[in-house]
Amino acid sequence: MHRTDEFDFGVTWLMSQFHEDWSHNGPTAVAAAEYHLWDGLAPDAVFAVRKDARLLGRLPSGTIEALWQAGTATGPVFFSGGPTGVSSGKQWMEALVALCDAWLARNAVDGVDPSAVPGATDGEELADAILAEIGAARFVPDEVRRDLAECVRHCTPDLAFRLLLRVMAEAGAQRDSVLSPEHYARLEELGSALHYGEYVVDAVKFMVDES
Repeated sequence: MHRTDEFDFGVTWLMSQFHEDWSHNGPTAVAAAEYHLWDGLAPDAVFAVRKDARLLGRLPSGTIEALWQAGTATGPVFFSGGPTGVSSGKQWMEALVALCDAWLARNAVDGVDPSAVPGATDGEELADAILAEIGAARFVPDEVRRDLAECVRHCTPDLAFRLLLRVMAEAGAQRDSVLSPEHYARLEELGSALHYGEYVVDAVKFMVDES
């Protein structure tokens, strides 16, 4: 998925589909993810999910679980191994990679390095600025901010920033957290530097306090 696309991409796009009614799209987490990874997607969109899932797989299972739960409305039972079929963060990332591989095989996509997302930048030069924004998101629990910082260091700053936006959006929806216009402007600047589409950072604009 090219950065010229307007909306979110990768695992953070998939996370946005796991709202409170996610199970309407499948009886298990894998089935629900497969529903969204439909055959009409562009290959770049699938590569983006696969790349993010492999990057997140570098983190401890508990860290993956905390980030997923903070950025979705799935709740703590998601990783219980019960009806969801998911028992750990690493197992979930492995399942997403397997779904992407199956999609690529089913759609006869080959000759492309699956670790590459066309038009993407990992944002290494923005690592310090993204770490600063993670620290500035004081309404995000301390442990989640620590996990986001680990994502900057062990995954990519780009992925960590998109995860921060997902976590912010959930905090705004569930706990009425707010952003100052100045805070939002800084996020927009980072989104522009990362060549995001119009509606990536815009997903947290509803939180801006204009009073």
